[in-house]
Amino acid sequence: MIHFKAIGKIMGALLMLLSLLMIPGVVFSLYFESGDHYPIIYSALTSFLFGSILFFSFSKQDQNIRKREGYLIVSMSWLFMSIFGMLPYILSGVVDNLPDAIFETVSGLTTTGATILTDIEATPKGILFWRSMTQWIGGLGIIVLTVAIFPLLGIGGIELFVAESPGPTSDKLHPRIRETAKRLWFVYIGLTISVGIIYFLEGMSFYDAVNHALTTMATGGFSTKNDSMAYFPPIIQYTAIFFMFLAGTNFTIIYFGLKGKFNKVWRSDEFKAYLIGVFTFTVLLFGPVLFYSGDGVENAFRDTLFQVVSLITTTGYVTADYTAYHSGLTLVFFMFLFLGASAGSTSGGIKFVRHLTFFKNSWLEFKRIVHPRAVVPLKINGDRVTGKIITHIMNFLLIYLMIFVIGSIIISLMGYDILTSFGAVATSLGNVGPAIGRVGPVDNFAFFDPFSKIFLSFLMLLGRLELFTILVLFTPYFWRAN
Repeated sequence: MIHFKAIGKIMGALLMLLSLLMIPGVVFSLYFESGDHYPIIYSALTSFLFGSILFFSFSKQDQNIRKREGYLIVSMSWLFMSIFGMLPYILSGVVDNLPDAIFETVSGLTTTGATILTDIEATPKGILFWRSMTQWIGGLGIIVLTVAIFPLLGIGGIELFVAESPGPTSDKLHPRIRETAKRLWFVYIGLTISVGIIYFLEGMSFYDAVNHALTTMATGGFSTKNDSMAYFPPIIQYTAIFFMFLAGTNFTIIYFGLKGKFNKVWRSDEFKAYLIGVFTFTVLLFGPVLFYSGDGVENAFRDTLFQVVSLITTTGYVTADYTAYHSGLTLVFFMFLFLGASAGSTSGGIKFVRHLTFFKNSWLEFKRIVHPRAVVPLKINGDRVTGKIITHIMNFLLIYLMIFVIGSIIISLMGYDILTSFGAVATSLGNVGPAIGRVGPVDNFAFFDPFSKIFLSFLMLLGRLELFTILVLFTPYFWRAN
């Protein structure tokens, strides 16, 4: 039996927390006199009211969180955050219909970065800040934050952490889950503040620096400028490259690096594959980009490195239109939408560790064919990977591919060309932002019909929670009583 009272209480706490995170937008609205402070205040009050009703309607005795409740709480929390998170858009009139408001909110919370706004710089400052804040909230996962603070409310959090972090990584910073969550958020907040200060010192306005700090560390890609990062000088773009790469790194690796435990950093096969991958792709693509772009050497190198890091980390910032180079280069950049950076990072996508496991296992399969009686174990980070994990990863890759194919067919049946359909589904499922076709780096998603926007929003949620957390809810096994 599922304990819905415990779920309701936690949904209430989440909504109250969400309402508090809306308040900074009011400050920016009043400072810039953009006139959108009342819609944000009303949204915050509405969220807090509903949250309070849910939270105080149930006592501590109603709480009994198991794995099933954990998965249901995570899925419902993203649904609740999307519903109440879109209120500032609707009440301010920035977005005048529900499909667009849902799309923009889900895109923010899942750190996808796709947008339906056609003139970002004309958006009121308070709403624009809330747009960036949604990505920061979703960056590491609001559930991880609540794992750290819920024990103070008498609510346990281990099952929530497992459901929110369904990737194959098993690294832990501390044996107690609350302490793990706290350390993750200290790293996350510290890096956000650091990149914000650097942006400001390099010439961004305070407002732009704050917004881009939130979306850089979230690997989200929302910008305050229509031209995205192309608006800013090279020094800022190089800073963004460095911090996007960090944000795409497993946060436990960053923590160990900050503690000086570099042996644990270099022990990570995934981090080495991630580092080598970024370097290799940049070297291989630099020449063709230099040739087809006609830009100078430094500019071509910077654009190449920026787009490689931005797409692999699923950040989605833009400095150049990679679809304007050559169809072959466009295809290569499109393939990056299926990579993802590291498990345990704020990036979306499939993740390097899954690709690494797949290719290592495929390579070892040739050895097993030649030596059928030999025991040939697969090892990652020096540890043997169990058959259960390999099966899970293979299933994940197959289901991911199936969803991409079926999703592309559905979008194409709505009347869109095949490149646009492929691009929209791939970038939504991978939580990237820009893609190919009519959703390239200099385009947006405003032209999609309401059904397609809702469907793509669902794909964003699937990708953000790595498929199984949501898909398991559609199986009969989940709902059967124990």
